[in-house]
Amino acid sequence: MLAPVRNRTALADLEREIALPGTGLDRLRLMETPFVPEVRLHLAEDAIVWWARMEAAAGGRLPPPYWASAWAGGQALARYLLDHPELVAGRRVLDLAAGSGLVAIAAALAGADQVVANDIDPYAVAAVTVNARVNGVRVAATADDLLDSTVTADLLVAGDILYDAALARRVLPFLRRAADRGAVVLVGDPDRGHVPPGRLEVVASYPVPTTEPSVDSPVRRVQVLRPS
Repeated sequence: MLAPVRNRTALADLEREIALPGTGLDRLRLMETPFVPEVRLHLAEDAIVWWARMEAAAGGRLPPPYWASAWAGGQALARYLLDHPELVAGRRVLDLAAGSGLVAIAAALAGADQVVANDIDPYAVAAVTVNARVNGVRVAATADDLLDSTVTADLLVAGDILYDAALARRVLPFLRRAADRGAVVLVGDPDRGHVPPGRLEVVASYPVPTTEPSVDSPVRRVQVLRPS
């Protein structure tokens, strides 16, 4: 069973991990994001090794540490926001499935009026907090499941959220509802095969360095998409 983790406990855990001396595959390290060097993130040298050590310490299973890698979809979307600040400046931004907070931080750097980063993993919420802090920006973080709610943001961003079919079936209607209410919706997707034909259109395409575990290529072609 999953070890119980509250947001405050997760934040204390990450702050302790960041402060640990030494180096190794089971450590977090502050580094520039490869495709978005304007943003620094606390990432794992090897997320799987770090995860194994944390689970051993917790005495149970913990959520997979997706926040501990800079996923290609998020890197592409963050790059797009920083290169097109006119899409962001003065707007209320919601970063869905925020992970490390990379896209949310990029939105804040690009001049957003308000940024909320959402992820159901308490460790991701903690990662957003520490990463926003080190980049000198203000990002609110929440762990609520928003997929059945109504979006009030002006700009909804989601990096690499369509990574399995079941999740895509929940996310795509949520994105459509947000767009129908007038939000600008942008998705970073490295073609994981869960985008139905005709539902999203391409606004940009990038070759993005891969840092996530178990990849077979050092670079992935990533598209920035919006509802068509």
